[in-house]
Amino acid sequence: MAVEKKNRNLMPEQDAAVRARNFKEVALGFSAELARDEASRCLNCKNAPCMKGCPVGVRIPEFLALVRDGRFEEAGEVIKSTNSLPSVCGRVCPQEEQCEKNCVRARIDGAVSIGAVERLVGDYMLNVPIRSKAIKAGKRVAVVGSGPAGLTCAAQLAAAGVDVTVYEAFHKTGGVLVYGIPEFRLPKKLVEAEVDKLKELGVAFELNTVVGKTVSIEELQAENDAVFIGSGAGLPMFMNIPGENLNGVYSANEYLTRVNLMGAYAADSVTPVQKGRRVAVVGAGNVAMDAARTALRMGAEEVSIVYRRGREEMPARKEEIHHAEQEGIKFLLLTNPVEFIGKDGWVNGIKCVKMRLGEPDASGRRSPEKIEGSEFTMEADMVIVALGTSPNPLIKDSFDKLETAKKGILVVDEDMMTSVDGIYAGGDAVTGAATVILAMGAGRRAAAAILRRFGLKNPAADNVGV
Repeated sequence: MAVEKKNRNLMPEQDAAVRARNFKEVALGFSAELARDEASRCLNCKNAPCMKGCPVGVRIPEFLALVRDGRFEEAGEVIKSTNSLPSVCGRVCPQEEQCEKNCVRARIDGAVSIGAVERLVGDYMLNVPIRSKAIKAGKRVAVVGSGPAGLTCAAQLAAAGVDVTVYEAFHKTGGVLVYGIPEFRLPKKLVEAEVDKLKELGVAFELNTVVGKTVSIEELQAENDAVFIGSGAGLPMFMNIPGENLNGVYSANEYLTRVNLMGAYAADSVTPVQKGRRVAVVGAGNVAMDAARTALRMGAEEVSIVYRRGREEMPARKEEIHHAEQEGIKFLLLTNPVEFIGKDGWVNGIKCVKMRLGEPDASGRRSPEKIEGSEFTMEADMVIVALGTSPNPLIKDSFDKLETAKKGILVVDEDMMTSVDGIYAGGDAVTGAATVILAMGAGRRAAAAILRRFGLKNPAADNVGV
């Protein structure tokens, strides 16, 4: 049967020249009318290939049909049965590589803008009170970390009547959602609102609590029927080249935490943070794009991405690369720093070498090779290193019963259980730095396994992936 063509609705955005100097949200969101029109493009495919690309198994055709009919609350209930943070996911999930990539319309006239519609519904649900709560099940679970994995696990358990307490090391909840992702991509008030929904479900939060220091894993074991570790991967990786200890050389984690979590972007902020004139960001993932675009908004005259591979190998979302280019970020590709140059203890330049791509490495990407005699020096009074992160070793060091693999990631089985019975883990603590939605998927799988352990009905048992 022929499909009538109907062009994809585009997300309204701030003008690039304006947004490059403010921290307001770049993507302005669909109106209710635009969301309904976009939802009407869904073909309601019998085998729902879009769902196969969703790590949390959102019933996409079902919620789109409800949006099309203007039944936003019902659509929200469908989404939230498997996705605890729809406002967040609608903004930061790589839909183009997941649900939308598998959309049948992608080959006809453009995939349905699933993420944009989900965002609208997620925002709508923030103002809808929780209608009912599960009967208490008489079980207790401790969740370590309030990032996407921990919040998802907590939400699913609480929906089944489990008493859940989330332990967060920082003074605010949200994990990487608040310290890592900039305000212009994910407003912090939305993260707070999503957390408030969990509080409505009965989830308790203990802030300023460092598991492994403030409280031990053994204590959590003694006080709970199970433990979930979703402590993330907040230990930055560096290049180990000369000059890395110069003032003005930051890890992306430190820089973004100062700006995002500690509010250095605010006009009245007292948080100390350097505002470089010429800023170089080493790396080309999503975190690198976030750091570069943040530095621009903090007042930099020029910001450059320095990356040792080519454009096709850049791991960042295409949307983030596109937005960075629109805002005037420069890209120095096939370029690798070999030394940070300083004066009076402060960085003032980078010695680089040009690269070419050779044969594919273990990751499948072509390996960069140095071009002899291609050295050059670029000016930079601030450098942000965004080369990835690994789990903080504190939990493992304070509780050595946990089996770990390369870079300290926790080893888990198919049920997300660690080497210690009753202790589960998921998210970046298990995979290393990955996407928000993959962390949420892990939290969901762990919650399902914990509920099976307790012999409790899983509210999402009829949905995909549990």
